[in-house]
Amino acid sequence: MISRSLITALAFAVGGCAMVGPDYRRPPIGLPAGYAQAPASPAPLALPAHWWRLYGDPTLDKLVASGLERNTDIKLAAARIEEAEALLREVNATLFFPLVEGHVAGSRARSSTRTGTLTASVPQIRNDFQLTANTSFELDFWGRLRRTSEAVRAQLLGTRYGRDVVSLTLAASIAQTYFAVRSLDAQIIVSGETLKAAEDSLDLARARAQAGLVSDLDGYQANANRAQLAAQMKDLRRQREVAVHQIGVLSGLLDVGLEAGDLRALPTPPLPPPGLPSALIERRPDVRQAEAQLMAANAQIGVAKAAQLPTFSLTGALGRESQELGTLFATGAGIWSLGLGVVGPIIDGGRYAARTEQAEARARQAEVTYEKTAQTAFREVADALSNVTLSAEVEQDLRDRVEQASNSLRLATLRYESGYSAYLEVLDAQRTLNDAQLALVRNRQSYLGYTVDLMNALGGGWTAY
Repeated sequence: MISRSLITALAFAVGGCAMVGPDYRRPPIGLPAGYAQAPASPAPLALPAHWWRLYGDPTLDKLVASGLERNTDIKLAAARIEEAEALLREVNATLFFPLVEGHVAGSRARSSTRTGTLTASVPQIRNDFQLTANTSFELDFWGRLRRTSEAVRAQLLGTRYGRDVVSLTLAASIAQTYFAVRSLDAQIIVSGETLKAAEDSLDLARARAQAGLVSDLDGYQANANRAQLAAQMKDLRRQREVAVHQIGVLSGLLDVGLEAGDLRALPTPPLPPPGLPSALIERRPDVRQAEAQLMAANAQIGVAKAAQLPTFSLTGALGRESQELGTLFATGAGIWSLGLGVVGPIIDGGRYAARTEQAEARARQAEVTYEKTAQTAFREVADALSNVTLSAEVEQDLRDRVEQASNSLRLATLRYESGYSAYLEVLDAQRTLNDAQLALVRNRQSYLGYTVDLMNALGGGWTAY
């Protein structure tokens, strides 16, 4: 107990010594203060971390919740965190606690009588029984172990941020795929309405052909248009099935089934206010992960520098030893030892200095990676803001196009029924209206997808500043 107390006291005393290597300081990134693309909106300055709930769709909420629980990438990230936590416990155990190992041994040996070293008082055949506890403890004189612990803590932090990156990316992928399904549902509805109108036009063309008012060419053209629309609906259903299968993998529900819905029924989420600060990207998990890797690389410089200096270690042993097993715990059978060892390089040919330079170079690489990650995050937010703003403006133009195309079809049908125009005008008007309606639905999907990109780029919503 006295030896252990002495070791612990020495460890804490040495722990107060200064550590070699640089202390971490966050490097400046040099980003603009805000985003000029941020649109005007009555939205609040803060939005919840569960940003997917802003779309008001219970099905989407359930899919994301299931994915965050069942997805294999999430499980893999959680296992990596457990590994990093165990590594930190191992490093801290080395730093704060000595390694104590037990040793039990028993032997029987015969000595030679021809060597001249065996005296009459020493038996030729003798036993040796030992029961000892051995310990060793490195004195962290230069802070090598503390820098190692600092690096491992940063690695653990980075692993946790890595899990957050996976979670955020997964939620965004589920939302994007879900909106693709709802977009296909809306396109199927539009195609069905257009197909019904094409079938009515086919009946009209056939009736006029039977009455001798037009040739059979109108009927052939109308039937070809109907077949094209029918094939279009089947292809949309195929795409929907593929998207549903993708949602099943992402959410961990391989047998998921989604009832038909309509993208146009989803609400528009609130947008960020003007002058959104660029400092928001600092809360992105990938930016934090890059900074944690920089912190770990910075701490490794201290580890490399400490390796150039002598290492001090305390060793000790305490136990019992006797020739007979029955007297192992008798008076006088106790043994002990206590020592201090110093190991350090004398001539290394520059090996340790080169390793320190390698650590410094890796730290500079990590700093550049951190800066690049922050710049990429800034660009992604700026892109998302631009896409959201411009796609919202395009939607009104597409609505006007649908209205004008609908009016054109109505007039073309009236002119055809009255015999003032050929069926080709009706056919062209139907195709134009169908394209306009599908373009409106797809732009709506793009707009919602851009809002997801914005949430993802901001690290999952944003908080008040």
